[in-house]
Amino acid sequence: MTVTGDATERLMRIGEVARAAGVSVRAVRYYEQQGLLTAERSPSGQRLYRQDAIAMVCFFQQMFAAGLTSRRITELLPCWDSGHTDADQRAMLRVERERLQGRIDDLEAARDRLDQVIAITDTHP
Repeated sequence: MTVTGDATERLMRIGEVARAAGVSVRAVRYYEQQGLLTAERSPSGQRLYRQDAIAMVCFFQQMFAAGLTSRRITELLPCWDSGHTDADQRAMLRVERERLQGRIDDLEAARDRLDQVIAITDTHP
């Protein structure tokens, strides 16, 4: 892909995107390899990204942290781009949300157990 963006939009190099999103350059390349992110190319071949790449990379990070696969995140991209979903996409989103809620519940239970251990051990020198 060549540089065809809006002339008023400043395109960013890969290092700028990585720094702004708090990830490594390698992570940005990985997202591109997985088809999650697209780069335009300068005449010299450098990757150039639109400003919204930062928000997208942050979104990818959150979704990976929540346990979604790159394939599942790819399925979410039309929702991200259009702001609309069909019935299948909404069902998938609900399934992922329920799975994530289960993980949150498990983590909260583990935290509560740790709080109990801390309270018990705080009473002993």
